[in-house]
Amino acid sequence: MSQDAILPQLTAFPLATWEREGIKAALKKVGLPAADVEAPDRLFWRFETADGVPVGFGGLELHGDEGLLRSVVTLPPIRGQGVGAAIVAILEVEARVLGCRTLWLLTTSAAEYFAELGYAECERVNVPPPVRATLQFAALCPASATVMTKQLD
Repeated sequence: MSQDAILPQLTAFPLATWEREGIKAALKKVGLPAADVEAPDRLFWRFETADGVPVGFGGLELHGDEGLLRSVVTLPPIRGQGVGAAIVAILEVEARVLGCRTLWLLTTSAAEYFAELGYAECERVNVPPPVRATLQFAALCPASATVMTKQLD
């Protein structure tokens, strides 16, 4: 999706630890890790259209001014309509507001997609130690996953 594309207008609803079953189910359905979704230091949101239709989920794990973009999932009926890009854009704004200057992510199947959103591939050794030590990096994602990063302006 082009950086200049008009993205759908979504509303983000923060999820408390006790209300994360929906994101866990959505992640499992698409084969993404969900083992640590209930950890209290993870930030997750549910995204809805203006008329209240749920369209996806996404999350952040922050470590100082470094952050891990994680668990971005668009619900199957509305894929291909720019919703994923809108979710990522909202999460980037949230990360900036929370003091994050650099986002990192791991993907096994969407490197090309994230490259279109401004993320660049990098080597694992370039990932800051606090992010590299996360459960997502250390255990949940395979070593074959592509590591990507983006500087937030």
